[in-house]
Amino acid sequence: MFATVLAPVAMALVELVKKTRKIPKNYIPFTSFIIGILIGIAGYPFTDLDLPMRIWSGGLAGLASTGLFELGKQTKKKERLSNEIIQDHIN
Repeated sequence: MFATVLAPVAMALVELVKKTRKIPKNYIPFTSFIIGILIGIAGYPFTDLDLPMRIWSGGLAGLASTGLFELGKQTKKKERLSNEIIQDHIN
């Protein structure tokens, strides 16, 4: 449950890092994993989980945030493509 709460925060921070720093695309999952771990550790005052559980939850949240962003991006691209196909068919 802790990872579910951390995933949107991790996604926002990963996007912030991607916008402010030049990161090669193949390092983005690793970066999101590290950011997730750091967020999990920083969540100490908000949960009574042990440190290893917070680290795992943060890491999973970081990886999930990358997957959620990519899924949303692909869905948007498919939707735009299908709208273009429909418009071409109508015209």
